[in-house]
This record gives sequence, structure tokens and C-alpha cells, in this order.
Amino acid sequence: MTSTQSRPRGDLTTVELTWVEKRIEHRIRFGRPAHETIVDQRRRVVGFAPGSVFAFVRWAANDFGTVVSRIDIVRAVMPAEPYQTLPYIRPGGEILLKIAGWDKVERVLQRIDAIEAIGLDPVEAAPDYWRQTHNRLIAGATPRAYSLEQHRAFLLRKRATS
Repeated sequence: MTSTQSRPRGDLTTVELTWVEKRIEHRIRFGRPAHETIVDQRRRVVGFAPGSVFAFVRWAANDFGTVVSRIDIVRAVMPAEPYQTLPYIRPGGEILLKIAGWDKVERVLQRIDAIEAIGLDPVEAAPDYWRQTHNRLIAGATPRAYSLEQHRAFLLRKRATS
């Protein structure tokens, strides 16, 4: 195992990433890894500090087309916090959004693009926004856009409770 940095700390949430051309793609869509280990040309492991939010996209295909398409938006937890388990994420995390199926995944990716288009890093978006987006998509509704006003309100609430 080749490491690009030192060994990961025990409090990091790690995500296994894989890329096999036209077959498998496990990647981070957004997030700020605190650690990365390159396993080989097709695999690496990234680690996220507690409290970090990241989007993990999984896609796989066979000779007949796409067989898996999903996106999970997760908050890395502190060592003593409860968490939900997810494939390829150790130990797990707080799931803010969990969507499967290309049509819905594409809509989440569009929401992420829209947040970036207004000048925000999706990492900084209110966790409740991702939960609302998840719930609306599961119910067959259209997720609401994330606005600068909504973001300012989130930051004010966050400051008031800390």
C-alpha cells in the first residue's frame, strides 16, 4: 500500500474509491478529504475529519448498461457518535441524503451544480437542505433550490446555537 500522506487517524471516516473504465466509478463529488492513500491505479482511500460533509457517487455497469447509480451525502461523525453504515464508508456516518436511480441521482447532481453556481461550496450548505432534497425526491416532488438567503439564515442559526 502506497501512502500519499501519513496513516489515517482513528477519528477519520474513510471512503474507498474505485475506478475501472466503463465498469465502476466510486468517487467523491464534493468534500474536503483530510487524508488520502493510493492503493493502486484503480483504488484509493480518502479520509474525512469528524463534522465534514461529503457526497459519494457510485456507478457501475455491465455489458447491458448501468446496473447501479446512487449518491449519498454524508456527515462524518465523531468517534462516540451513533452512525448509519454504508457500503465503502468506514465506519459509517450521518446520512443526509441517500438516493438511487439515475434520474434522481442526476437531479441531485443538478442541485449540487446550482449551489456551486451561486458561489457556495456544497460542503457548507445546511444539512437540512440535503434532508429536504432527499425527502422531496423520494416523494416524487421537485427539490427546492438552495438560496443565498437560506444559507445566511443557516449561518445565523448555527452561530446562535454555538
